[in-house]
Amino acid sequence: MSPLPPQRFLNYVAGRERSAAEWLDSVDPATGRPWARIPSGTAADIDDAVRAATAAQPDWGRLAPADRAGPVRAWAAAIAEYGDDLAAIESRDNGRVLRETRGADLPRAVAQVRYHAELADKTLGDTIPATSTALTYTTYEPFGVVGVILPYNAPLSMFFSKVSAALAAGNAVVVKPAEQAACSVLAATRLFEKIDLPPGLVNVVAGPGPVAGEALAGHDGVDLLHFTGSTATGRRITQLSCGNLKKLSLELGGKSPNIVFSDADLDAAAIGVATGIYTGGAGQSCLAGSRILVEAGIFDEFVVRLRDRAAELVVGDPLELATDMGPISFRTQYDKVRSFLNPEVTLFGGRTAEQLFADGSPLRDGYFVEPTLLSAAAGRALTEEIFGPVAVAIPFADEVDAVRIANDTRYGLVAGVWTESLRRAHRMSVALRAGTVWVNTYRRMQWQVPFGGHRESGNGPANGAEALREWQNLKSVWMETGG
Repeated sequence: MSPLPPQRFLNYVAGRERSAAEWLDSVDPATGRPWARIPSGTAADIDDAVRAATAAQPDWGRLAPADRAGPVRAWAAAIAEYGDDLAAIESRDNGRVLRETRGADLPRAVAQVRYHAELADKTLGDTIPATSTALTYTTYEPFGVVGVILPYNAPLSMFFSKVSAALAAGNAVVVKPAEQAACSVLAATRLFEKIDLPPGLVNVVAGPGPVAGEALAGHDGVDLLHFTGSTATGRRITQLSCGNLKKLSLELGGKSPNIVFSDADLDAAAIGVATGIYTGGAGQSCLAGSRILVEAGIFDEFVVRLRDRAAELVVGDPLELATDMGPISFRTQYDKVRSFLNPEVTLFGGRTAEQLFADGSPLRDGYFVEPTLLSAAAGRALTEEIFGPVAVAIPFADEVDAVRIANDTRYGLVAGVWTESLRRAHRMSVALRAGTVWVNTYRRMQWQVPFGGHRESGNGPANGAEALREWQNLKSVWMETGG
């Protein structure tokens, strides 16, 4: 692996790149060494960004929706043309493998940005016959200035998704990427030079969460705040937002069940279960299937199949297209994941970088954990979100028992069911408390399909034909026509 020369990525405020007084190292998680520097943004930087967005939004919000669609559509074209370099930056910065950032995330992002552009003039209100002497109708209007706080596991695709929807809905945006993985988003602001986007309409300020993130969450000039991240941080965001009672859109954590019945296609289930926890950012995903429920009669057989499938996954350099699973994104998270590893309850896996790579390999100092499965005696791993390639296998007796175990969590994001019984599939889809239930598949998402969590996993769906309504206020109008 040849190291890239150290480089600096800049904040983007009022249509211009902005340097910083202080800087943070961005560490390549595959080697454990700094490879770039990002600004250590301050509350003053956030305030400047909000002011720029406040100045830019009125003219943008007054445009006809179809006129807003044009620049958003042009942004999609620029992403398609120049996105390969951005995908490589993300893989270097957070360890998400290139076959995901470039091969999957990027094409989906282009399609989703285009989809949001096409929705711009299709968010329609209603005419309501409330009385015989009044014309009563509803309209949807932009909030104004929206704040977006991005996670570190897939910042680039989230940036494209959230910002394109916010723009199509008529808002201006201030983005705070996770300080652990901000480089790809900062680099992506250079695409705005390729399109006719008013200065200040999109602003990006990197910096520590307790400084820049909290400043954005608490800023009185922000009308809507969208946060994607852990449930614990979501609670903090909620507290900080109370100053002006801004609307919150929260996409939070999960401890999702992936349930395998004895009548399932076990080979397909092993592939789907492994994909649900071990790939997709090395298990660093809110929708990771980290609780694997297996019917007791096939438990041992399925663990062997899953072990064999996991052993086929290539763990290594995220910039190599042959790699299936890269490292944990940063040191603190790596240490957290390792704290769950315990040989006494390990069914397979459990090795880290020191055991996976030979002396002299640059990956030996990286933040790697191989695909790991723990037994049901794993203690806190049964209930806590690990956010890494570590799952817990839990046997169940029957359908009722499976539902009980699956729903025994404070989260409610997604669930998977593997069965050849159509009736059981329908029963489980109703009984499971989750925003999305996959049957005989897992981790499938598309911009046309609503996605969101229940309980401590979030407070509302995104995506789908009504995606822009998340970014707009509903207004009712009464027009008296009588005497």
